[in-house]
Amino acid sequence: MDTTVVKALSILEALAASATPLGVTELAKSLGLSKSNVHRLLQTLMGQGYVASIDHRYTVTTKLWELGALVIGRLDVARVAAPTMQRLVAEVDETAHLSVLDMTTCEVVSIHNIESTQPVRAYSRIGQRTPAHCVATGKALLSVQPLEALMALPEELPRFTPHTVCRRADLLTVLEKARRDGFSTNVGEWREQVGGAAAVVYDHADRPLAALGLTVPVERLQPAVMDRYIPLLITAAKEISRLMGAPLQRR
Repeated sequence: MDTTVVKALSILEALAASATPLGVTELAKSLGLSKSNVHRLLQTLMGQGYVASIDHRYTVTTKLWELGALVIGRLDVARVAAPTMQRLVAEVDETAHLSVLDMTTCEVVSIHNIESTQPVRAYSRIGQRTPAHCVATGKALLSVQPLEALMALPEELPRFTPHTVCRRADLLTVLEKARRDGFSTNVGEWREQVGGAAAVVYDHADRPLAALGLTVPVERLQPAVMDRYIPLLITAAKEISRLMGAPLQRR
């Protein structure tokens, strides 16, 4: 266990629990740490935006709340999205799923799904992780990430099928189109027989929160079918965004 991290977290917890800002001496005494150690950790936490100094006393910033709000939003969005997803599946009879992005691994994680009733259908398991660069939900969420985050991706990405976009430069072109269009697609890039489309869901602060996707067997993924599905998908994603409190321009 990294004791430096534990000490920094204990300082954050102490500041968060205090109704008033605390000084170095108070923190050191209550946590059993040296004043020099507390001072050094406070400077690090200030540098990262988690702590602010007021007259040589310290308090937490709203950055902790922002992180918590993101987590709570991810937990809530599945519950909020469920009725809209159910209606979407009733309209198209294809599997709908909701995924969030883990940028640290460049994967998307499925947090909710509603399956099609068709005998041949694509399955999506809650908790399943898939590479973001080759599935529709992943590409939708990557398309709205800052450029610096995308440039941190490897120049060569894993290939899973002959259709996988493997070069970062090519992926950036795909993502720019998805950003312009307001949706992304996947035709056999993760599994050759599986494709789909996805659109981003936004939260109350206009941040990308999740992606709503339709997963469709490639044999049914004809242009005319997608022309019908995609407007319904985008409308559903906008409806979920509205329910999550997204700004008016997102509705």
